[in-house]
Amino acid sequence: MSKKKITEIIIGTNNAGKLREIRDLIPKSCVISSPKNYGIKSPKENGSTFLENSLIKAKFFSKKSKKICIADDSGLEIDMLNGRPGIYSARWAGKENNFDLAISKIYSKFSKIDKNWKKRKITARFICALTIFGLKKKPIQSLGIIKGTISKKKLGNNGFGYDPIFIPNGKKKTFSQMRYLDKLKIDHRIKAFKKIKKFF
Repeated sequence: MSKKKITEIIIGTNNAGKLREIRDLIPKSCVISSPKNYGIKSPKENGSTFLENSLIKAKFFSKKSKKICIADDSGLEIDMLNGRPGIYSARWAGKENNFDLAISKIYSKFSKIDKNWKKRKITARFICALTIFGLKKKPIQSLGIIKGTISKKKLGNNGFGYDPIFIPNGKKKTFSQMRYLDKLKIDHRIKAFKKIKKFF
C-alpha cells in the first residue's frame, strides 16, 4: 500500500459553503486550490447516487487541473418525501442557488401530503459522499450520514443550503443555529472525511 500523502489538492466545488467546510477539514499543511483558481466550471452531474456524482466531479476537476482532487456530493433525504430531494438537493434551489425557494418547496410538499404535518416528527438524513481522484489508480471514496428531523420553520442564520431546517438527532438546534465549529465536528461531511483522513 502506498505511503504517499496528499500535500496539494484541488477541492472540486464551486459552492462557497462546501468549499469552506472541506477546506477546514483538510490539514493546514496541505496546499489547497479551487476550480475558481483555474476558471473551471462545474461538470454536469448525471449520476444516480451521491457516490457517482462525487466521482464525476472529482475526476473532472482532477483532469482539468492536473491535480489530485477531493469532491463532495451531498444532500438531504426526507422520509416523508420518499427520500427526496436526495441527489437533486441542489437542483431544488434552481439556477440561482436559492435555498429559501428549495425549503419552501419542501414545506409546500409536506402540506399537500398532510395539512397537519407540523404535528408530526419528520425524519431525515444528510448524506455526504467524498471522492479523492488522482492519488491512486482507483478513486478513494467514503460516505458520511447524519440522521435527524426537519424543523417546523427555518431557524438560524449560520450554515448554508438546508441547514436552517435540519435538527440532528440528540440536538435541539438546527445546523444553522449551531456555531460553525460545533456543526463541523458532527455533520455528514466530517463523518465522511474521517474515513479518508489517513491519506493526508
